[in-house]
Amino acid sequence: MSEAETVSTTGGTVSDDVRRRLALVLDVDDMVAAHRLAAGLRPWFGVAKVGLELFSAAGPDAIGSLRDLGYQVFLDLKMWDIPTTVNRACRVLGALGVEYLTLHAMGGVDMLRAGVEGLVDGAERAGLDIPTALAVTVLTSDASAPEHIVPNRVRVAVEGGCTGLVLAAADLQTARELAPRLKRVVPGIRLPGAERNDQARSATPQEAIANGADLLVIGRTVTHAEDPQAAAAAVAAAI
Repeated sequence: MSEAETVSTTGGTVSDDVRRRLALVLDVDDMVAAHRLAAGLRPWFGVAKVGLELFSAAGPDAIGSLRDLGYQVFLDLKMWDIPTTVNRACRVLGALGVEYLTLHAMGGVDMLRAGVEGLVDGAERAGLDIPTALAVTVLTSDASAPEHIVPNRVRVAVEGGCTGLVLAAADLQTARELAPRLKRVVPGIRLPGAERNDQARSATPQEAIANGADLLVIGRTVTHAEDPQAAAAAVAAAI
């Protein structure tokens, strides 16, 4: 499907451009449940996020299954170890066909650079497009980080060769100023009036997009809603 095409839903039409800006969080420990959830919400989402829980349960099979549904895959493992280990692991992950992979910026420049090099090498060896290496700055559940942490980690991400950032909506201005070319990914998205849960630094879809987010990570605000499809349509309409 081209970016100009749209998908008809009960809530209207959602362009492919909008869906590519929405990542569905599949925080479940069963691939059958994940596949069912992803299939039901496909009209509103173009990216599926596989985190530690699902990857621990299903491994690389989760990636192939979601790609078969037409999703881009966002593998959220927050890689953090010594540079050699991260390099070798990222080489393996780069060959799996993911579009995004997270590495924790807390690991430092050398670790990030090693991870990016491994990711590029793995993708190229497999004849695949090079994934976006996303440096995680500060978790959206953490409201205690000092003000200098995010700018420092954005600089580390740039020096380490990452091509994207994961950060709270409140930090988007910092990212635009220090790393304007890096893709900006924002989790902790909540519809107005929704429960924040453990997301101390949440934002609405409108706030995140208005402040320069490129990709919104959507989890419980849709997956735990009484009517997930209606919630998904509301998020898509908001952007």
